Amino acid sequence: MPSNPWPLSRLLLERILEDRISDRFVAERIWERLGYQPQGEGLVWLAGPETPSVWREAFPQAPEVISVRPASVQLTRSIPHEHKQLLKEQLKFAGYRIGELYPRRTRRATAVNWLLAWLASRDQLLVEEGPLPPLLDTPLNPVSGHPGDLPVR
Repeated sequence: MPSNPWPLSRLLLERILEDRISDRFVAERIWERLGYQPQGEGLVWLAGPETPSVWREAFPQAPEVISVRPASVQLTRSIPHEHKQLLKEQLKFAGYRIGELYPRRTRRATAVNWLLAWLASRDQLLVEEGPLPPLLDTPLNPVSGHPGDLPVR
């Protein structure tokens, strides 16, 4: 894991759930915590010495955890049972409404829950505010997401 991963905050995680941040940015927050390391211009991230073996073996190159189903499934499975409800407990997130249920959005919720579990497993508290990337408008088509987001498979 890099010595300085992007700081997590309630504000950042809420903006992810609101679909105001690109899928790639969300994936990078997970990759850096899984020990993947950017190569060259940062377009490719490869498993590093800190990457858990289950991830390194299944995904030697960091997987797009929003667009690639097997990566999203692995992310879900890697959340310890005792942390499965952190999204509800810490962010009071009740889920998306029926008209908002799209694989991209449910995978974003999984990503946020994983990030909360990562903090909890290290006894770190979720701070209220922190840095944000430039915010995007909510996509007109939540199925395809923001410009540059990869299609969900």
